[in-house]
Amino acid sequence: MPDRSNPFDELDELFDRMSRTFEEAARGWGAAGEADVPGVGGFETFVGAGTTLDLADHDEEFVVTVDVPGYDSEDVDVSLTGETLHVEGSREEGVDEEEGRYIRRERRSESFSRSVRLPEPVDAGGVSAALKNGVLTITLPKERPGEDSHSIDIE
Repeated sequence: MPDRSNPFDELDELFDRMSRTFEEAARGWGAAGEADVPGVGGFETFVGAGTTLDLADHDEEFVVTVDVPGYDSEDVDVSLTGETLHVEGSREEGVDEEEGRYIRRERRSESFSRSVRLPEPVDAGGVSAALKNGVLTITLPKERPGEDSHSIDIE
């Protein structure tokens, strides 16, 4: 009797190819081993900095809040150009685990850039910023009429 092939060999080969494809895709998504993230099946979820920006008008000043979880004050730059506020941040995280040869070595970098045009001129000298618990708060006092203005005579 001739040697018959297993009818499931082609299915096994298909599943192996699919598994390799998912593993390669997972490496591109920043995946880790299953032991690193229990119950996730080898996929580690990375949440980028949710840089939502809120601008509030508080009569005498504008208050801008920006969510920057995981960023330190050294990672964030705030600048004011005219009536446009710029907030930028970047950071790089590295995790090194080694025993003899590298078993795992990961690097990840994130950055964000947000700009908002302010509805009124502000006093650039009085601007202050504070970063606490992943929330950047920028206080921009409004420019009072007459500070940088001069009277114009009407003929």
